[in-house]
Amino acid sequence: MPPRRRTPIAEGHRALTVCRRAGFAADRQTTATAVRFTLEELAAEAPGRTVEVRVPPYGAVQCIEGPVHTRGTPPNVIETDAGSWLALATGELAWDEALDTARVRASGQRAHLDGLLPLRSLTLGR
Repeated sequence: MPPRRRTPIAEGHRALTVCRRAGFAADRQTTATAVRFTLEELAAEAPGRTVEVRVPPYGAVQCIEGPVHTRGTPPNVIETDAGSWLALATGELAWDEALDTARVRASGQRAHLDGLLPLRSLTLGR
């Protein structure tokens, strides 16, 4: 079951629109809202607890079905900055390019989001 949504959908879309127009370099509050909203969207589209996606300092989410990790550092971790995450979530940055240019750090056998990005819910009606 996906985690409880904390960011209202309309508010998340507004923040994401502002961030996109600002080249993913909006003010801190808007960026935080956009990042948290897109992380919630990822968890809703790929529920599970196999991979942890971190976008410090704004948020983290567990996603993707498979083996569950419950203690200590998760074995499958993806970490990136806010601008790179938002570009990935919206399809303006490809997963392979993000890895090749070290904009994403992924550790663990299952630590990949290939095929999950861009987020479908953000590209519908684009």
